[in-house]
Amino acid sequence: MTQSMTAFSRCELETDLGSLACEIRSVNNRFLDLQLRLPEELRAHEATLRQQVSNRLTRGKVDCSIRFRPNAGAAGLPTINQDMLAGLVELAEHVSSKMSEPAPISPLELLRWPGVTAETKLDLEPLAGHATALLDQGLDQLIQGRLSEGGRLRDMLLERCDGVAEKVAQVKTTLPEVHEHIRKRIVEKLEKLTQDIDQERLEQELVILAQKMDVAEELDRLESHLTEMRQVLDSKEPIGRRLDFLIQEFNREANTLSSKSQDIRTTQAAVDIKVLVEQMREQAQNIE
Repeated sequence: MTQSMTAFSRCELETDLGSLACEIRSVNNRFLDLQLRLPEELRAHEATLRQQVSNRLTRGKVDCSIRFRPNAGAAGLPTINQDMLAGLVELAEHVSSKMSEPAPISPLELLRWPGVTAETKLDLEPLAGHATALLDQGLDQLIQGRLSEGGRLRDMLLERCDGVAEKVAQVKTTLPEVHEHIRKRIVEKLEKLTQDIDQERLEQELVILAQKMDVAEELDRLESHLTEMRQVLDSKEPIGRRLDFLIQEFNREANTLSSKSQDIRTTQAAVDIKVLVEQMREQAQNIE
């Protein structure tokens, strides 16, 4: 399945502890480059979450962030240091007894005293499980988007393959005519020479020259690359690197075809093929 490297997903999850939100953005890159941003509550689980992403994605620059907003009172009521509170009350009463008109002791002031209360910590194990499930959901959405875009890229690449195949067929059709034209042109030039010509040597030289100008091998290799390209596009594995290599081979054969060309139609076909290959290269860079 052809999969693009460009996609975006966002999902949320409400839990007893609070709300989690996950955003994932992905663009093309030669390798997997993962930027993962986590809240402090999930920092200890970073290695596990990173592995979870790399198990699903193989290429692309991936920016993944998970945010956590705890519910009010999710950690429960604060605990009270009873010994310290009793000591503070005793001390406050002792001071009040020395005063003529003491102010009443304020419970809130006592609770604000450092060390009297302590927050109950969240149980982070359930939170890590919720984050793992949410990340899986975000990756599912991201991959679905990448597959959808990959399908469009696949159709475009197949269309360009058909264009290359058409140009190769056109050149093959004209090859006998081109070869005969080259032979006649060389013979005409030789006939203008005054000295005698060794016909056997002439035939040998014509054969050598024809081999140097013959583009049949390049056309056969282009057809072979087209067959392989279509097979690769039907593969269920990541194909981006294989496509990069194939397109380099397409470009090499198109350049050789152009350099060997002795006919304006062949030259134009080679230029058209190079344009199509360049379009394929630009789009293949977005494929995983």
